[in-house]
Amino acid sequence: MKDAYARAGVDISAKDRAVKRISELVKSTLRPEVLSGVGFFGGMYEFKGYNNPVLISSIDQVGTKTKLANALNKHDTVGIDIVSHCVNDIFTCGAEPIFFLDYIGLGKMIPEKVASIVEGLTRACKDVGCALIGGETGEMAGLYATPDDYDLVGFIIGVVEKDRIIKGQSITTGDVVLGLPSNGLHTNGYSLARKIFGESRAALEKHYDELGKTVGEALLEPHICYYNRLKSLLNYIKGMAHITGGGLIDNVPRTLPDGLGVRFDSTKWDVPPIFSLIQRLGNVDRDEMYHVFNMGVGMVVICAPENLPKLTEQLPEAKIIGEVQKQAGERRVVIE
Repeated sequence: MKDAYARAGVDISAKDRAVKRISELVKSTLRPEVLSGVGFFGGMYEFKGYNNPVLISSIDQVGTKTKLANALNKHDTVGIDIVSHCVNDIFTCGAEPIFFLDYIGLGKMIPEKVASIVEGLTRACKDVGCALIGGETGEMAGLYATPDDYDLVGFIIGVVEKDRIIKGQSITTGDVVLGLPSNGLHTNGYSLARKIFGESRAALEKHYDELGKTVGEALLEPHICYYNRLKSLLNYIKGMAHITGGGLIDNVPRTLPDGLGVRFDSTKWDVPPIFSLIQRLGNVDRDEMYHVFNMGVGMVVICAPENLPKLTEQLPEAKIIGEVQKQAGERRVVIE
């Protein structure tokens, strides 16, 4: 029987069609340093241009945001999400993103869906000059709850000169904390959001006046990448924190030296209406909101007071949202 594997739930010909479409998209992201990209058994990258380089890596996944993408049959934005998330993570160290790999695990291979995901990946990689050097698609019939379900995972490598690594070591009392705005949930808190709003197409297409759009449109807003707007300002930055799962509460202490904390003034920035809607409809406690979601702050930047004008001049959207203070015991933040 020639189609035994397809009858078992895995369509090799569909994967071949998807790979052909993906290859054309990926070529547009390749840098001169790439010696082999998609198609060979391993991606090759010729490393050059640094004196004392340190490689910075990170891996993450989009999570259950893919359930909403499925419900609305819109898959390009989750590709942007995973690249932006990974780039932001390594950039907190000051790293330039150089290449990216993705993994898409599916209940059923649908070439058009995979191509749409990769369109988002390539768009986001090109925006930051990062090569999409390889990836993997795995059709695993029976593993996922439905044939439509899928996982999207990203792996990134970046590089930074050793003497220019940003780890927050020089942060001290009195330093200024800036917040760069998010446009919504980015890639965190979707299990709670789905429980509150539902995940059917009808539920996601409901229009809310306070959002000015449907809730599905608000929830699928792509994760903002902060690399391009901050990369020229690294000389003025002492530390950065990408605000993902755990919110300000868990992520900001990761960049602080021992004995320090941050006091935030929540009146100093605008909280996007999607968060107020979640809190109201779900009857979610304020403290939990700040622990689950970014609450309108996608990236925190810490600088010395004398460098503040340099940053605010080029980052008009940034708000002064807190200050570094002495902290007895473990590093933590207070949100007032």
